[in-house]
Amino acid sequence: MNNAEKIKEYLNDEMLDALAQNGRPFQELMMRYNCAMLEIKTKLDVLNNEFSLENDRNPFEAINCRIKTPQSIVNKMKRKGIEITVENIEKNLNDVAGIRVICSFIDDIYTLCEKLCLQDDITVVEIKDYITKPKPNGYRSLHLILEIPIFLSKEKKPMRVEVQFRTIAMDFWASLEHKLKYKKNIGNAEEISAELKQCAEDINILDMKMQKIHNKIFNLS
Repeated sequence: MNNAEKIKEYLNDEMLDALAQNGRPFQELMMRYNCAMLEIKTKLDVLNNEFSLENDRNPFEAINCRIKTPQSIVNKMKRKGIEITVENIEKNLNDVAGIRVICSFIDDIYTLCEKLCLQDDITVVEIKDYITKPKPNGYRSLHLILEIPIFLSKEKKPMRVEVQFRTIAMDFWASLEHKLKYKKNIGNAEEISAELKQCAEDINILDMKMQKIHNKIFNLS
């Protein structure tokens, strides 16, 4: 199955009207996002290898990459009330290409973030620190919107990638909360939301304790 056929599998009639009639430009845009995502991932892998050599351990446990599906892109554009065109996707969405980095400790998150953002071919578009200022539901993560140039055969093109940094505990909570919140017709929704928020607080306390233990073991201040 080729790329065009895969796209059509996801597309409903509205999406076909908006995107599939111009399938080639859409595929080219997705290709550029994928290239930008790979550029950022390579930078993170290099930092991980360097950090591992210098400190005898890896700063992150896992790294996951994804490109939004056409269905997800269209749904988000519709929620924003934006006309669905290839040009509007690139102009209005910053998270088509996404990377999630799962770190061992909170300090590792900020160290990696700082080293990544200081690289001279990266432009920092936005930073949202939901670790120091969590969302009302308790969600914690560090979100970056980064712009990086990709070099194509005929042009140099800046593209945006979202990078999320979480600890293992933050990712565990976010994954379960994401599954639970889509359950329909919950009679005690407010009670459950409060319990989930308390779990997020407990997880944050655990993260802080683990960071302190790590600092003691490695004689860090």
